[in-house]
Amino acid sequence: MKKVNPFRVAKYVLSAHQLKQLPADRGIEVAIAGRSNAGKSSAINTFTDQKSLARTSKTPGRTQQIVIFELDENRRIADLPGYGYAKVPLKLKAHWQNVMASYFETRESLRGVVLVMDIRHPMRDFDQQMLNWCDMAQIPCHILLTKADKLKRGPAQSSLLKLRRDLPAIASAQIFSSLKKTGLDELLDKLSEWYEYDRKAS
Repeated sequence: MKKVNPFRVAKYVLSAHQLKQLPADRGIEVAIAGRSNAGKSSAINTFTDQKSLARTSKTPGRTQQIVIFELDENRRIADLPGYGYAKVPLKLKAHWQNVMASYFETRESLRGVVLVMDIRHPMRDFDQQMLNWCDMAQIPCHILLTKADKLKRGPAQSSLLKLRRDLPAIASAQIFSSLKKTGLDELLDKLSEWYEYDRKAS
């Protein structure tokens, strides 16, 4: 039986610079986080099966707000700012550090975080910080090792196994490629579990 993709209905709702600008804190929200140029926008476009829902950019770090996509009145995707090593002013970086820390601590509807990492450069400082926030708040974190098409199968599996060895209990990880759709079904299963969707076709 072919599984359905319930995320095709995602649509842009708003961009928030402050937490108070976010939609009401109810229902189910899943956040997508990732360092600049890790493939976050491509991953969002792939699992929602839309070409340009999340704008991909040749200039990394353009997402300077929390971008909200709505699935229905009770389910949302939150695309978090993709900073890391992007060239942004220190004042803005500090602002987002505070906003992000508060978001993880206080957002009641946050059900899980998809943390996107380039499989060739996993677990940089930004990634570790995101994982720490998830661990402290006890929010499940699912790591996507993206751009898996850039590596042969052996090295890709090796990178995944090495990463899994040091993960906290709240975290899981998988290989993913937006280009080849590698790991898409596994990601859709994880998201459906968090959003309480049944992916079986009726």
